[in-house]
Amino acid sequence: MKGLQDLLLLGDPLLYTRSEPISTSELPLVPEWVADLHNVMEEIRVRYKFGRAIAAPQLGIMKRLIYMNIDKPEVFINPELTDLSPDLMDVWDDCMCFPNLLVKVKRHRKLTIKYIDLAGNPKQMTLENDLSELLQHEYDHLDGILCTMRAIDDKSFRWRPTPL
Repeated sequence: MKGLQDLLLLGDPLLYTRSEPISTSELPLVPEWVADLHNVMEEIRVRYKFGRAIAAPQLGIMKRLIYMNIDKPEVFINPELTDLSPDLMDVWDDCMCFPNLLVKVKRHRKLTIKYIDLAGNPKQMTLENDLSELLQHEYDHLDGILCTMRAIDDKSFRWRPTPL
């Protein structure tokens, strides 16, 4: 089982690498990957007091897989973002790979995500506001893009206040 020590940190070359689609033959591996993603996200929540989703490349699993757990677990296999709204919003983005840094970025206010679920069924959902921003952040990880690369300008960085 992977843990916090397996989380890649800012500067690791793998974080800047585009991940590969999950093939049909790899689908049996997904539950183990999801368990690892869940475990690391829970450790981040305890230590840093944040964490709603995580992408497989953050653990060096170079596959197009996102795990989100807000009210219930949701697994996005080979996701695609479509119908990105022209309406953008400014957000202070955070990342588990550099947990003490916040980066101001622009994100689409609304989008549709198409994906395969754990049962192998094609799905889609439309997300707005904070969930739209969250999935754009995680999707960027699949393409080797970090929010530091999307900073609005050179003053769009700040330290996260230390949790009590």
